[in-house]
Amino acid sequence: MPKLLASQLVLPRCPHCGVDKPNVSYLWQHEQIAFNGQRRFWRVYSCARCAGVVTAEAPGMDQETVRIFPAPQDVSEDLPERARAYLDQAISSLSAPAGAVMLAASAVDSMLKAKNLTSGGLYARIDEAAKAHLITAEMAQWAHDVRLDANDQRHADDSAPLPDEAQARKCVEFALALGQFMFVLPARVQRGIKSAQGAT
Repeated sequence: MPKLLASQLVLPRCPHCGVDKPNVSYLWQHEQIAFNGQRRFWRVYSCARCAGVVTAEAPGMDQETVRIFPAPQDVSEDLPERARAYLDQAISSLSAPAGAVMLAASAVDSMLKAKNLTSGGLYARIDEAAKAHLITAEMAQWAHDVRLDANDQRHADDSAPLPDEAQARKCVEFALALGQFMFVLPARVQRGIKSAQGAT
């Protein structure tokens, strides 16, 4: 976690717009003492690009933060390396929505390939994942929406409108959710089982 500094909050990317190495500047601060005497020091910062507000808490100035709201989006190490790289780039490029949509679709495709769904195009792989119960029917429908959004951009379809940041964010959110469902949660379950077995 970054330190609570006087003028800037050093983050890898803005939790609102996803811009890389944002200029997140100090706006306001407040120190509060809880009923048990615990001191909580809060600072509010704003991203120079999107004007999104970020709140950070630490035990005191120049100390490591304990909480940041909203939390910066991280891509889990449990995802396959290629899918993780696509998804990380998609988050970083939310300010370029067409690119973010295509990268999110590439992350989805890469996750399916990591589950040995390699035949045919993305359309066939999504349907195959649903038939194999790797994803739900609803997730398959959402995946097809992301695929179609990306197709419009990849093929420069003049009749399709360019996506905005909100649409790009929805595509990225789906790719993150798919990664959680297919890789992150199963990995956590396996770690939990190993931990429980080691404790007995």
